[in-house]
Order: sequence, then C-alpha cells, then structure tokens
Amino acid sequence: MKHYDYDTKGVCARRIAFDIEDGKLHNVKFTYGCDGNLKAIGRLVEGMETGKVVEILKGNQCGFKGTSCADQLAIAVEKAMTENA
Repeated sequence: MKHYDYDTKGVCARRIAFDIEDGKLHNVKFTYGCDGNLKAIGRLVEGMETGKVVEILKGNQCGFKGTSCADQLAIAVEKAMTENA
C-alpha cells in the first residue's frame, strides 16, 4: 500500500490523504472543508479502482471556483497514477 498526501488548490479542504493498493483507493481523508460531505466522498470511493474515481469525479465544480474537493481528489489520484506508471 502506498500513501499519498496532496495539497489542494482553490477549495476549502487544504489537504487530501489517501492510499492506493493494487490500483484501488483506500482511506481517503480530507483536512478541513465540509466534513460530512467529504467523509461521504471518502466512503463512496473506498475500494474503487483509481481510474473509475478519476472518471467520475474529475471536472466536478463547486460554484464558480472552477474546481471542487471531489475534483481535487480526482486530480490527486490522477497524479498518483502517473507517478506510478
């Protein structure tokens, strides 16, 4: 299992921590942000294939920010995937 920390940009959450094992996402934790919603995202993506997480969440926007916490998670996972390719 490999652990990742990602400092977010343009959203209320400041950091996302997660693990990837065998191409699947685990233990997603957001620092700050909308606690209930972000815990729900973590539960929903637990054990999901990393590519599927990116496919579902990438491009999701929060208001006029041009990104969202879900989008930032997708960006972080995509970055982790390319680092390990």
